[in-house]
Amino acid sequence: MKKKIALAQMTSIADVEKNLQKSLEFIQQAAQQKADLIAFPECFLFLGKDSLYQEIAEDVRGPLVELFQEQARQNDISILMGSFPEKDPENQRKIYNTSVLISRQGKVLETYRKIHLFDVELPDLRLIESETVSAGKKVVVADHEIGKVGMTICYDLRFPNLFQQLNQAGAEIISTPAAFTYQTGKAHWLTLLQARAIENQVYIAAPGQVGHHNKKRRSFGHSVIIDPWGKILALAPEEECLIYADINLETIQEVRRKMPVQSHRVPGID
Repeated sequence: MKKKIALAQMTSIADVEKNLQKSLEFIQQAAQQKADLIAFPECFLFLGKDSLYQEIAEDVRGPLVELFQEQARQNDISILMGSFPEKDPENQRKIYNTSVLISRQGKVLETYRKIHLFDVELPDLRLIESETVSAGKKVVVADHEIGKVGMTICYDLRFPNLFQQLNQAGAEIISTPAAFTYQTGKAHWLTLLQARAIENQVYIAAPGQVGHHNKKRRSFGHSVIIDPWGKILALAPEEECLIYADINLETIQEVRRKMPVQSHRVPGID
């Protein structure tokens, strides 16, 4: 049975209210198109100075998540909050970069805290995520109406072992909300996503940030939905928009039957 998913590509800024308004508009548009799920990118409610994330951080049971739970119920659509700043109860100086999957009934199905933190210094950009963000430790696969959803965030994409663990835990669709920098995205984004889809024979749903967020920060965009054979089903232009594609679990079964890679894994090596 096919399920329709929507990815929201955004140019989020350091203004929660403006980003929130755009998000609510996208939810309504996706619901009108009869999408079963809408997924937002990393940092979709705020993208600005690292030092400011602590000021807007909330608990998963806080008002921001509750708002999206209500939106899911009202619009009869499942929502993936790509990531938002979650308070770290054990370290008041840091937050978690957390993705939340909500059912169309408004239930929080799973939360995932970004495991791999992006620490890099480029010629024109310094991003040291570990200075303000605590790393998650749990691999997460959620039971969802469209299938089993493995959850990752952005920089996790560069670590194939995480995707293999999600695959072995039963993931059929893997979400990768991101805010890939323009420089690294242009070189690696689509190549890595297609590789993860092909290696694990899963659908990849990767909603991204796009364009200039401020004078220093630019994201690559190219939000994309990829099938288990590595075929691109939908690819966003370089602007804020929604893209759509159908998820069909029978396609996964067919690909895995024709190319039984998983049964060829060598214990202790693969």
